Amino acid sequence: MAEASISVDQDQFSCPVCLDLLKDPVTIHCGHSFCMVCINKHWNEEDQRRVYSCPQCRETFTPRPVLRRNNMLAEVVEELKKKLQSAHHYAGPGDVECDFCTGRKLKAIKSCLVCLASYCETHLNPHYQSPAFKKHQLVEASTRLQERICSQHNEMIEIYCRTDQSCICYLCMMHEHKGHDTVEAAAERTEKQSQLKEVQRKSQQRLQEKEKKLQEVKQAVVTLKSSAQAAVEDSERIFTELIRSIEKKRSEVTELIRAQEEAELSGAEELLEQLEQEIADLKRRDTELEQLSHTEDHIHFLQCFQSLCVSSGSEDSPSITVHQHLSFDGVRKSLSDLKERLEEFCKQEFSKTSPHAAAVQMILPSESKTRDFLQYFCYLTLDPNTVNHQLSLSEQNRVVKWRGGEQSYSDHPERFDSWNQVLCKESVSGRCYWEVEWRRWKSLLGWVSISVSYKGISREGRGNGSRFGFNNQSWSLFCSSTLSFWHNNIKTELSASSSSRIGVYVDHSAGTLSFYSVSDTMTLLHTVHTTFTQPLYAGFGIGLRSSVKLCD
Repeated sequence: MAEASISVDQDQFSCPVCLDLLKDPVTIHCGHSFCMVCINKHWNEEDQRRVYSCPQCRETFTPRPVLRRNNMLAEVVEELKKKLQSAHHYAGPGDVECDFCTGRKLKAIKSCLVCLASYCETHLNPHYQSPAFKKHQLVEASTRLQERICSQHNEMIEIYCRTDQSCICYLCMMHEHKGHDTVEAAAERTEKQSQLKEVQRKSQQRLQEKEKKLQEVKQAVVTLKSSAQAAVEDSERIFTELIRSIEKKRSEVTELIRAQEEAELSGAEELLEQLEQEIADLKRRDTELEQLSHTEDHIHFLQCFQSLCVSSGSEDSPSITVHQHLSFDGVRKSLSDLKERLEEFCKQEFSKTSPHAAAVQMILPSESKTRDFLQYFCYLTLDPNTVNHQLSLSEQNRVVKWRGGEQSYSDHPERFDSWNQVLCKESVSGRCYWEVEWRRWKSLLGWVSISVSYKGISREGRGNGSRFGFNNQSWSLFCSSTLSFWHNNIKTELSASSSSRIGVYVDHSAGTLSFYSVSDTMTLLHTVHTTFTQPLYAGFGIGLRSSVKLCD
């Protein structure tokens, strides 16, 4: 029976507070189970009210219940842990197999340089217990044991020839390498190790530079596309109001903008491709260097050192400048003037637009930028018909807070019935920008998710289909002590520190969604490039003792 229960989804044995497997599980009166530490911490925060609630279903208890360990549930969780651990003992793809196991082989944990064999934990015991194996040298499990045997003399390779820069056996030293500068492999390893650190430091520095350059170019491309699209839309709007005699000029301006965009993007895309290839090569090289620096096999170290430490020979990326902040103001002004003048002035005024369009320029973004997106600010309000019963709205539906007890909302088909979430009334189309401030009080467990979602997202149940970021209907920035981005139940950890004020920018037609940390400047946290097939709605998930405010 126990085995049958273990086959159930592991999430059923996870604590709803810490989301990890239950530790010292306790079951409270409503039937929900928690780690003893987690539920005590939650109730300690409610001591002042002397009304204690279940963090999952919100049922309240007075006085504070006495907690006792659920022994049966603890045994089931223990069996689950053992089963999860045992799944990692067998050798899988890329693992070193035990040479002494029969049938399905276990994963080897050590290799013997004397026996030239690899052993699992069970078959390794004689090397620890028997005096006969006392002088055997054990290293991390390796599939390269045969590389330690000299192919010419069939002897152990233990010597390094500095003259020929090769690893040899003692017979090679007496014959082919007689009179050469030779040392023990371990001694040469010590000297080469210090050189390896310097090579590794330079490699990591180049990798960081390339990654920074890649992010700058990507952001420049995004801004370029957005600005070019805006310029085309504006020119189209102005030209449609002009008389038919200047229809040809409208097409010429559109083509001019597109040509400038294509000219800029061609260089940017070429640079992006080269940077991505160089970064991939540097990452692979850095991984090999890191693995080599930790190997215990001196011979393998010396055999690989020379080839890995030689410079890859790749040159720095060509000096291609990708600009941003396309400025088509000159085009717009000239076209607006054309609209106000009569037909006889069209030819004269249009001649002024070409120099402006030809002088389109962009500047690469820095990590921080001024709050240029405020020109796209849109005023949003929270929809009372969607708010969960655990949340309350205030300040003309511009603030949402966690309340803990069910609020008296009427039934509505658009209301989230399980997750603590709410959507805004207004849809997001074109280019829109908004800012929010979030906070948590009296609890380190607090969190919020700042999201955009299609209106058709499910509102029922606690499945992934109705939770922001856990389906293909929504995108979500999860904010707590750390930051992460979620879409379609895929988590992306963000290295930036958490910020209390977040800016969200959407360019619906360009398929761009960006999150920024906002102060006097803006710092990009994460950008998504996709294709939006429906109107978007801003939404928020609210954790324990947390709140979100839409900023004016």
